[in-house]
Parts: sequence; C-alpha cells; structure tokens
Amino acid sequence: MMTEPDILTALRDCFDPELKLNLVDLGLIYKIDMAPDPDSTPKWPRQRVKITMTLTTPYCPASGMIVEQVQNRLAGIRDISKVEVELVWEPAWTRERVSEAGRLQLGI
Repeated sequence: MMTEPDILTALRDCFDPELKLNLVDLGLIYKIDMAPDPDSTPKWPRQRVKITMTLTTPYCPASGMIVEQVQNRLAGIRDISKVEVELVWEPAWTRERVSEAGRLQLGI
C-alpha cells in the first residue's frame, strides 16, 4: 500500500516549468487523501488518491500542464487505481511555503 511519503516522493518528479523546482519543495501540494479502492481491476490492494494543490498564481499559463504532470505521474504507479487533482486558491500560495531545499535551489 502507498503511503503519503511515497506519494510525495513520486510528486518530486513533477516540476514548475518556469521555476524549475519540484512541486513538493515549491509548497504547492496542500493535502493528500488516500482510500482503498474496492472496485479496482485487477483486485490487488489499490488506492484512490486525491491531491489538493495550488499554483503560484491563479493566472499561471502552465496550470494545465502542471495538473496533467501530477495526474500522469501518479496514474503510472501500479498501486494507484484513480487520481483526482483538486486545484484550490485558498489559502493562497506564498514564498513561505517553499521548503529549505527549495529556498537553496532558488537562492532565496
């Protein structure tokens, strides 16, 4: 079974194309919900995953591409049967959400 740290590790492969920083260290991932999927085919223990995330700005020109990256990255994991991405604007993203590793990479 997948865990939240497993999901976060996978999402570190998804990047903001302008800032060249992964979405986790950028602080765009707000919440991860996981639940068993009793209807999955094949029947091994698979999970539904819902990602609640934001973007650095509501007018981000790459928003569709970023959401698609998240969906595709998680859909490629054998133990995940369904992926839902919810894009939210509250609370608004701020630079304070960037991880220490992200701050080093961005030079802030």
